[in-house]
Amino acid sequence: MDVRELLTEPVLEYGDRTVAEAGQILRCTVGSGLHGIAIAGTDDHDEMGLFVEPARWLLGLGYTRDSYVARSQAEGARSGPGDTDLVMYSLRKYLRLAVKGNPTALLPLFAPEPDLLFCNELGHELRALRQSFLSQAAATRVLGFMQAQRKALVNGGRKVPNRPELVERYGYDTKYASHALRLAMQGRELAQHGRLTLPMPEAERQRVLEVKSGQVKELQTVLDEIDAVAAEVVQALESGRTPLPQRADTATIEEWAVNVHRRFWDWA
Repeated sequence: MDVRELLTEPVLEYGDRTVAEAGQILRCTVGSGLHGIAIAGTDDHDEMGLFVEPARWLLGLGYTRDSYVARSQAEGARSGPGDTDLVMYSLRKYLRLAVKGNPTALLPLFAPEPDLLFCNELGHELRALRQSFLSQAAATRVLGFMQAQRKALVNGGRKVPNRPELVERYGYDTKYASHALRLAMQGRELAQHGRLTLPMPEAERQRVLEVKSGQVKELQTVLDEIDAVAAEVVQALESGRTPLPQRADTATIEEWAVNVHRRFWDWA
């Protein structure tokens, strides 16, 4: 499936689609479906892809955009069931995000085969390096994303609540709360076991679904659980009882990245 088959007439589009398609090495489903916490009829469809930039983008004089974005909704409009959001990053931008432990950027590395929409030889090589990206810094970054969501959930913010229908029905934005809990649980798995399981392990997946579907009546119950899981992450990292190295193996990743660009550009 190429990008044009996904969004033939996107409502919103940034970047150079032609370059993204020509340089594509990996694209997969992300979002609730990948985590195993989608609820039929309520979630949109999210994808992330990676592309190798042409040499002129890196060595030339012109300004280039290091991502391609296509949406089936207009700017600022909330995506809903049946909508598609696609973001494709240049390989260099993606690697910088993933090395820092950006939780969403890590997903293409660990997505199961059925969720891969495109993956060529270079994409498979990148996925084989997945463990090189995991580190204590990555676990800390995941925890930071969770804490930002928790803070917004409690104190409000520009995007919270952005689902007033859920707040009216359940008393809080259950979808937003479920994502905060998911992040805490995935940070715990990273810190304690040095891995990221997708979809989520069954017990955690079911608990997140309970929150998302409004079965947990009190927001404070969710917040207490998030805090308890986050404390386990901190304890694992501070005690040194973690299989993760301090930092990502940037030397290995960089060596591969340089090699990939030379091969893609057909440079000796």
